[in-house]
Amino acid sequence: MENYFWIGFIGAALAGLYALLQTKKVLSFSEGTDEMKRIAEAIREGAGAYLQRQYKTVLPVFAVVFLILAAMAFASNGSLLSKFTPFAFLTGGIWSLLAGFIGMKIATNSNARTAQAASEGLNRGLRVAFSAGSVMGFTVVALGILDVTLWFILLKYVFPVPDPLPAGVKSIDMYIGNIMVMNGMGASFMALFARVGGGIYTKAADVGADLVGKVEKKIPEDDPRNPATIADNVGDNVGDVAGMGADLYESYVGSILATFALSAIGGYGFPGMFLPLMLAVSGIICSIIGAQLVRVKEGASQMTLLRTLRTGTYTAAILSAVAALPLTYFIFRNIDGARWWGIYIAIVCGLVAGCLIGFFTEYFTSESYTPTRNLAATSQTGYATIVIGGISLGMESALTSILIVCAAVLISYIAAGGTAELVDANGHFLQTFNRGLYGIGIAGVGMLSTLGITLATDAYGPVADNAGGIAQMAGMDPVVRERTDALDSLGNTTAATGKGFAIGSASLTSLALLVSYVNIIQDKTDTVLNFSVINPTVLVGLFIGAMLVFVFSAVTMNGVERAAQSVVLEVRRQFSEVPGILEGTATPEYAKCVSICTKGALKEMVVPAVMAVIVPIVSGLILGPTGVVGLLAGVSVAGFAVSVFMSNAGGAWDNAKKYIEEGHFGGKGSKPHKASVVGDTIGDPFKDTSGPSLNILIKLCATVSIVFSGLIALVHLL
Repeated sequence: MENYFWIGFIGAALAGLYALLQTKKVLSFSEGTDEMKRIAEAIREGAGAYLQRQYKTVLPVFAVVFLILAAMAFASNGSLLSKFTPFAFLTGGIWSLLAGFIGMKIATNSNARTAQAASEGLNRGLRVAFSAGSVMGFTVVALGILDVTLWFILLKYVFPVPDPLPAGVKSIDMYIGNIMVMNGMGASFMALFARVGGGIYTKAADVGADLVGKVEKKIPEDDPRNPATIADNVGDNVGDVAGMGADLYESYVGSILATFALSAIGGYGFPGMFLPLMLAVSGIICSIIGAQLVRVKEGASQMTLLRTLRTGTYTAAILSAVAALPLTYFIFRNIDGARWWGIYIAIVCGLVAGCLIGFFTEYFTSESYTPTRNLAATSQTGYATIVIGGISLGMESALTSILIVCAAVLISYIAAGGTAELVDANGHFLQTFNRGLYGIGIAGVGMLSTLGITLATDAYGPVADNAGGIAQMAGMDPVVRERTDALDSLGNTTAATGKGFAIGSASLTSLALLVSYVNIIQDKTDTVLNFSVINPTVLVGLFIGAMLVFVFSAVTMNGVERAAQSVVLEVRRQFSEVPGILEGTATPEYAKCVSICTKGALKEMVVPAVMAVIVPIVSGLILGPTGVVGLLAGVSVAGFAVSVFMSNAGGAWDNAKKYIEEGHFGGKGSKPHKASVVGDTIGDPFKDTSGPSLNILIKLCATVSIVFSGLIALVHLL
C-alpha cells in the first residue's frame, strides 16, 4: 500500500483547485460603494498588521524550540530524538500558519462583497459568505493532506532509513509513524498561539465595544461612532478565521498522524496508514458535493437556514460513509486477523458521532430551539439570572457530547477487535488491544473526514458578522442588516458546531497519542511500568492535568480581561475628550483601539502557549513517565468537559441576545436586552478564547510528551 501514497497529492490538488475556484467566484462580486470599500480596506489593513506582528512574536519562540530539538537530536545521534523531528516540528508550524493566513485573506476580501450581495437577496449573501468559508475549509484539508503525504514520501523513499533501526523501533512503518506524529507538535504549537492570540484580540475589542457603546452610550452594535468598531471587525478575522483555521488544521492532521502511529503499534503497517489518507481524499470529494446543496430562498427562516447547512454536511457524511466501505474492504481484506468490517463500523461511528455532536450543539446554542429561548427569557429578571442560566446551560450541554464520544470509543474499540482473541496463520496471538485502539483512532479520522464542508459552515459566520458591521457603518438599508444578522446568528451556531467537532476529535486523538506515548516509553525504558490509577505518580499526574485545564483557562480569560479594560478606558476617553463623536460630526480614532488590541493580544498569548510545553516536560522529569500518563489523562478528561461547557454557554448567550434583538422581551434597548449584552460579554472569552483553545492544549501536551519521551526515559533510568 505504501506505493500508492502519491494519491494524497491528487487529493490535495483537488481541494486546492476547488478553493481556488471559490476564491475567483467570491472576488467576482462587487465590493459595493466607495464607503464600503474604505471600511473593508481598514479591516484588511488592521488584520494584516496584527498577523504580521503575531508572526514576528512567534518566530523567536519557534526558533528556540527548534534549536532545543535539534540539539537533542544531533547530540544524542538520534537516540533521544530523530534528526528529522526538528524539521517536522518546523513544517507543521508553517503549514498551520498558512492555513490561518489564507483563510484570513479571503475573509477580509469577502465581507464587503457579502454585504453588497445581501442587499440583493438573502440567498445571494449566503452564497458569497459560504463560498468564502469554503476557501478556508478546503485550503485546510489541502494543506493537511499535502503535509502528511509529503513527509511520508520523503521518509519512505528519499531519506535513507537507518540500519539498524533506532532502539525500541521494531519496523520501518513504526519508524515513519513515530516521526510523523511529532510533526503534529509544530502544528499544535502554532495553532495555540493563533487561537489564544486571535481570541484575546477579538474578545478584547468586542467586550470594549459592547460595554461602552451598547450598555453605557446606548448606541447600536457596529455603530461608526464607536471607536472600537473597526477593532471589533478586525478581531472577527484574526480570531474567528485565522485562529480557527490553524486550530482545525491541527485537529485534522493530528487525527491522521495519531492513527498512523496506532497502525504501526497494532501491526497493520502501511495499509493501516493508507486508509486514513484515503478517507481524507474521499472526504474532499464528498464535501464538494455537499457544498453544492447549500442554498436558500428569499425570506427563509432561521430554521430553514440551519436546515440547508445541515443538508450539505449530512449529505457529505452519508456519501463519505458509503465510500469508506469499499476502501476499508480492499485495504484490509488480506491482513491476518483484521476485522475490516469492524474498522468500517468504527469509521461510521466517527461520522455519526460528529453529526450527533453537531446536532446537539445546535440544539443547545441555536435560537430556534428551547434552551436558548429559555435563556433569553431569564433576562427579564436581570443580569444575575441570565448569567446563572448560561452557566447551567453550558454545563448541561457537556452531558450529550461526552456520552456520544464515550459510545463512539467503546463501539469502535470493540468492533475493531479490541476484546477479541485472535491468532495469525502461524498460531501466534495478536495484540488485539492495540487493534481496538486503531479503531478509536480511525473513528477520529472519520469524524473529520468531511472537514472541508464542516469548516466552510463554520468559517462563513465571521464573514457574515463583518458584512453586518460594514452594512451598519456604511448606512445601508436596514433590511441588509436584518439579512446579515440572520446569517450571523446561524454562524454562531455553526461556529459552536465546529468547535464541537474539534474537541470531539481531540478526545479521540488524545487517546491515540496517549497510547503512542505509553508504547514509546515502554520501548525506551525496556521495563514494565505501573500505569494503574492507584499508583501515586499517576494519581498526582491526573490532578496536575485537571489543574492545568483550569489554570490555562484562567490565564487566557485574564488576558481578555486585561486587554478589554484597556479598550474600555480608551473608548471612554474618546467619548469624553473628542467632541462631536456621538453627534456624528467627528471621526473616532479607530487606529488607537486597533493598536491596543494588537499589543494586548501579543503580550498575553505567550504565557499560555509556553505553559502547555513546560508543564508536561517538568511533570515528566519530576514524576517520571507514569506521572505524564496521568497528566495526559487528566488534561483530556477535564479539557473535554470544560471546553464543551464554555463553547456552548458562550454560543447560547450570544444567540439569546440576538433573539431579544429580533423584538422578543422588549427588543433592543430594553432592560432584558441590556442583561443579555452582559451575558454575551461574559460568554465572549468562553466561546472564542478559552473554550476552543483547550482542544489544542490537550493534543499539544500529548505531542510534547512524545517528543521529549526519550529525555524523560533517560532521567527515569538514572
